[in-house]
Amino acid sequence: MDIELKKETAAVKKNFDFVNTIRCISMMGIVFEHSHIVQAPMYNTIGDTIVEAGVIQFFKFSTVAFFLIGGFLINHKFQEYSAVQYLKNRFKNTVSPWLFWMFVFIAITMLDRCVAFFKGSDGGLMFTNFWAYISDFVYRVLFFSPYWFILNFLICITLLLVFKKYLYKYWLGVFFGLISLVYSVNLYFKWFETTHTSALFGFVFYLWLGVYLNRYYVEVKKFVKETPWLIWIFCLVLTFALGIGESVILIKLGSKDAYNTLRITNIIYSFVAFGVLLKIGNIKILNRLKPRETTFGIYLLHSIVIERLLPLIFQPLKLDVEHYNVYENTGLLVFRFLIAYSISYLLSAVLIKTRMKWTVGQ
Repeated sequence: MDIELKKETAAVKKNFDFVNTIRCISMMGIVFEHSHIVQAPMYNTIGDTIVEAGVIQFFKFSTVAFFLIGGFLINHKFQEYSAVQYLKNRFKNTVSPWLFWMFVFIAITMLDRCVAFFKGSDGGLMFTNFWAYISDFVYRVLFFSPYWFILNFLICITLLLVFKKYLYKYWLGVFFGLISLVYSVNLYFKWFETTHTSALFGFVFYLWLGVYLNRYYVEVKKFVKETPWLIWIFCLVLTFALGIGESVILIKLGSKDAYNTLRITNIIYSFVAFGVLLKIGNIKILNRLKPRETTFGIYLLHSIVIERLLPLIFQPLKLDVEHYNVYENTGLLVFRFLIAYSISYLLSAVLIKTRMKWTVGQ
């Protein structure tokens, strides 16, 4: 291991608390976003739409921040291990838990359909053409659910390994950045599917940028530290407002994906929010949640909790969410988030203490 690599590794270990803070907050943001009870956008007045956009925009930096942190952490590992060794370790700690919980999610959903069928409900395609049902369902779970991001993350890592020889070249970052911008522009022209979960190569730039941030961490940290708080707050508020504005514009253009993560304004907002969190540094109270150990488990479990458990709580209440105002639905969103995050966290925290800890990447 050369001197430069030792410095990089030491920097990561020294600032692990900072990494955990961003990891923890970003995961909260992801669970918050997925805890919605109504499909946005849904309001007719500009005032309600702006409030809805603001609520969603607040945590919208989370996905980009996660890819930045991912790249930040894997930089020195790319130097320590060969491509085959790294992917082998990644399969054990990431792919196996991912496949396990995706299978559990599919199995629970099928069980739910069976229970409904035996209670007299229409079983649908599952009971008339099982193979068509299961193939379509697996496809939707794999490519259009939160589980897609695990596969996407692995694809991004593989791409960086393919270009490992040029990893620190500016042109590689420009190349990946232009690919991401294609998805941003596509929101307006709709050349292909716009949902961020279908953005196959849309997030590789942020993983690469995380690698680059790790390599030049001392310089980045110095810049963040020396930049006054007033400038950071101004930029955060400005980009937050621009993110809301772009969403409102997309809604007026008839977009069904107006809150897409890869909106250009949200990308800039995410960078600024990441810088703010980096300047804040370690938030000690969050260390009690053990984000290093529990975060991956929370991500794998929260889809099951939201899709299969929350309906058991909220459906019997027969809430008329389509006619509630934006503030009532925001309150419900916060309540659902608190339930989903708490249960996902507790399950993950319990699992890491058992023989099943491998299911959450431990």
